[in-house]
Amino acid sequence: MAALAADPPACQVPAAGGTSTHQLANSGASRLAFKVKSSNNTEYRLKPVFGFVEPGAAAALEVTRLAGPPKEDKLVVQFAEVAADATDPQAPFKAGPAAGEIVIPVTAA
Repeated sequence: MAALAADPPACQVPAAGGTSTHQLANSGASRLAFKVKSSNNTEYRLKPVFGFVEPGAAAALEVTRLAGPPKEDKLVVQFAEVAADATDPQAPFKAGPAAGEIVIPVTAA
């Protein structure tokens, strides 16, 4: 079973703008592709939006907040198992629904 976790599991950034870095850790035995979606694309920039996480490894996710009114938002990280030789992290999300997802609550104050 594929398992992806975010560390830290929540994101806090200043409403005036700032960045937060998270690790997406793959505790499973399969390579995972991920896609990050935001409930607020006006004030948040994500890097990367798509990517791979090798088994037993982690990938960095950088969340950048632009200045704007404070409100509660969330990031949804969808993931799917992929072959070890897969080269396009977007492909599994075009093919059908993701295998799983994790939600990262975002607070701007």
